[in-house]
Amino acid sequence: MQRSRPLNTQSERTAKAADIAPVLPPKDEHAGEALEALVMGVLEDDKAEDILSIDLRGKSSVTDFMMIASGRSHRHVGAIADHVLRKIKESGIGKARAEGLETADWVLIDAGDVVLHIFRPEVRSFYNLERMWSVEPPQGADS
Repeated sequence: MQRSRPLNTQSERTAKAADIAPVLPPKDEHAGEALEALVMGVLEDDKAEDILSIDLRGKSSVTDFMMIASGRSHRHVGAIADHVLRKIKESGIGKARAEGLETADWVLIDAGDVVLHIFRPEVRSFYNLERMWSVEPPQGADS
């Protein structure tokens, strides 16, 4: 039985970490755009209202696009969120996590390159994320 010796130097630890670190494929520069287009299509098909897409490339390390949309009711917000999650999964572009589906007042979908907020109009007006990012609300949105 062979005993392994402890790694004593920083270079030995770094070399060992490099041996076991997963090799990640390079990030596709257009993956965020493709995902944004997919989500935009679902939002339009499901008759989401006041759709806004904010390009954050180079401005945020969290995501490439932040999208905001409104649904007319709890049921509409939940249905839109469900369809977006299903289309992302079916497309194979990425994985998405959602929060807020239980109440469907405000559903947050984090798909990595795209973060989508779906609100009921009153909730959207209260939080006013457009102002936080200094973006004018779309025509017809409550201020």
